[in-house]
Amino acid sequence: MTFGGQTPLKLAHALADAGVPILGTKPEAIDLAEDRKRFAAVLDELGIAYPPAGTATTLEEAFEVAHRIGYPLLVRPSYVLGGRGMVIAYSDEYLKRYIQEATAVSPDHPVLLDRFLEGAIEVDVDAVCDGETVYIGGVMEHIEEAGIHSGDSACCIPPFSLGHDTVERIKAHTRALALRLGVVGLMNVQFAVKDEQVYVLEVNPRASRTVPFVSKATGVPLAKVAARAMAGQRLADMGLPPEDRELGRFCVKEAVMPFGRFPGTDSVLGPEMKSTGEVMGVAEDFPSAYAKSQLAIDYSLPDGGTAFISVCDRDKRAIVPVARHLNQLGFRILSTSGTAKTLKAAGIPVEVVLKVHEGRPNVVDAIKNGEVSLVINTPFGRETRSDGYHIRTAAVQHGVTNITTLQAAQAVVQAIEAMKAGRLSVIALQDLYGDGAVR
Repeated sequence: MTFGGQTPLKLAHALADAGVPILGTKPEAIDLAEDRKRFAAVLDELGIAYPPAGTATTLEEAFEVAHRIGYPLLVRPSYVLGGRGMVIAYSDEYLKRYIQEATAVSPDHPVLLDRFLEGAIEVDVDAVCDGETVYIGGVMEHIEEAGIHSGDSACCIPPFSLGHDTVERIKAHTRALALRLGVVGLMNVQFAVKDEQVYVLEVNPRASRTVPFVSKATGVPLAKVAARAMAGQRLADMGLPPEDRELGRFCVKEAVMPFGRFPGTDSVLGPEMKSTGEVMGVAEDFPSAYAKSQLAIDYSLPDGGTAFISVCDRDKRAIVPVARHLNQLGFRILSTSGTAKTLKAAGIPVEVVLKVHEGRPNVVDAIKNGEVSLVINTPFGRETRSDGYHIRTAAVQHGVTNITTLQAAQAVVQAIEAMKAGRLSVIALQDLYGDGAVR
């Protein structure tokens, strides 16, 4: 049941009731992880932190939850795949507008509302449990902050910025959850780290989309290990390598986006999954691995030219080091008035360009004329046909590298530096594991 995503989980009870033997994790454990109130009780029992949350079946109930736990809120239907219908609400107006979408997506189940941990680092963990022992397959630090769907966010093994104690706490929480839920087979846990506090966002007692990536990155075939555990074999008898071994490399998974095939589609990332595939980059350091992941998708990494930067207010202070780094790499900086004011105050050379609604020639004209090689544009909330939308759409249409999150911008600038320094080399998985196969 746990190898097929969300659909088999929905079928688990009906199959069990029909007399079909269920290998591995039982339907009761699946329900325990999916039921918000019961799962919160488990987390309280284990002493594991989680964001304040609630459920609602009407708009009035949603407002009550929102006023109790505060904005911003992550609003999502229950029992859906790929983050469908999931949004971040910043006010009552946002919530009223989006609650109807969530209930339309999953009318038979309550809407889930979680306090959104803005600015948190998201972490994915894939693990295998045999009912007695838990093996941590991989801890993946996301490049984009929490709030971007995990299927759209790039991630790295091993974590590139988290401290040792934080990673160990994440592993300990994963072990405790797997044993308490009664998992036999694969399990995925999503964490958020904010102000050195570790929060559990979600537990899925099934195989996740990251299992193939983790298996290639570590050389441990997690699906095979899980199948053996589900058939009754003990993890202790499988001869698995130590979890805390040094890999000696960084492996980055990057999502493949379909925006170029759908003209007019906004390329901004959010809680609802948009990606259609993924690639992997491997190198001795994180910036080089990230650069290789971008090149693997044919996302061009410009080594010079003009970088257009326009960010929302919450990102203005943090964009300064990124802009300064680009300037040091030889890029000309172009910005709209608000961001330009911040950059000028920091002593960074910047030229001001008009917004779309301010007249011509504007930033979209500059993109269309081939004058821009890199676009960094971070929106606030969901925009409809805004300046940001027109900028991002023009960048996609004209093949200009387009970054919509601050964290990705930071990674891209490091990747450009690694590429310009000639640090990219070719590594094959067969070379990593010696005998031509991932064991």
